[in-house]
Amino acid sequence: MKTLPQTCEQCFEEFSTALEDLRSYVQRANKHGFKESQAREMITNFEVAHELALKVMTKYFLKQGKGPFSGSRDLTAEAFHADLIDDGKDWLDMVIDRIQYNPVYSIDTEDKFLYNIQHRYIHLLEKFEDSMSKKLDA
Repeated sequence: MKTLPQTCEQCFEEFSTALEDLRSYVQRANKHGFKESQAREMITNFEVAHELALKVMTKYFLKQGKGPFSGSRDLTAEAFHADLIDDGKDWLDMVIDRIQYNPVYSIDTEDKFLYNIQHRYIHLLEKFEDSMSKKLDA
């Protein structure tokens, strides 16, 4: 049985749910700190929320007749120009941090990445949720 492609609104609902999960992890970590396994869970939750944000952007632009985009950097730049996000540099930093963070290699970027998730990226995703909500309600 074939499934119908998701709409932008459905993708946005998934993103909002993932963002709420990430908020819970960040709040717990800010209150109580976390163990290594919890740190990996937070990173995984962040990556899911970020991927879903990119999916929402993609669906939104397809609805507008724009795209396809060659990658997350191009998509992020277009989202900035379309006022879906208000801080293009920090969003590109988010993309770069995700690329640089790789637990397979010995370069230790986890602490910096966790800090950025808790203190920078969660706020960017929340702002995106707010602006996207307004765009979809319009």
